Amino acid sequence: MDKEKVSYLKQKLPKYFDTDLVEFLSENASIMEIPKGTQILREGQFVKVIPIVLEGFIEVMTSYEEKELLLYYIQPCESCIMYFAAGSQNTPSAIIAKTEADTKILALPSENISSWVLAFPRLANLFSSQYDKRYMDLLNTLKEVLYHNMEERIMSYLLQKSEVTSSSTIYKTHQEIADEMSTSREVVSRILKKVEVTGSIELAAGKIRIINLEM
Repeated sequence: MDKEKVSYLKQKLPKYFDTDLVEFLSENASIMEIPKGTQILREGQFVKVIPIVLEGFIEVMTSYEEKELLLYYIQPCESCIMYFAAGSQNTPSAIIAKTEADTKILALPSENISSWVLAFPRLANLFSSQYDKRYMDLLNTLKEVLYHNMEERIMSYLLQKSEVTSSSTIYKTHQEIADEMSTSREVVSRILKKVEVTGSIELAAGKIRIINLEM
């Protein structure tokens, strides 16, 4: 048994994972290091591994008519119920996933996941908790799309991105934000320049610094 790997996983996995489960995962699942900006899952692709994020984070999106929409983030100690559903049922993915920072995941083989959650109730608890969390994430996304104007949605996006990255500087181009918000670069640029005039943010090439932004 790799004691160093077990020790690392005990630090990074959910605290309610007991020693037997951590040791089992250490022996039967792989740690993968994925560079920032890597698309790790596309729509229609079959899921080979189900991630538990150890470090960094993953963006989960959907697309329609070549436009993408950010749904939620997978952060450390979290997984993704959409991954789990597709992997356990061997059906094509309905989501797109990509890393938004250098990311480490624990990759659980999808072919084994059904038997593993039966054998380890605490692993099953992780995925059952994701149902509630992702339902609320998707509900919040739907509310923003239906009831908030684009300026409010972009401000919410910046605040959420700042919270996830623990940084007041968002390293995104206007085009990248537009792609994730399913709008045009011109709309994003116009709104950001309008907000910059208020002193709430500061714009620079490829980045946005939050100074005093409130919803």
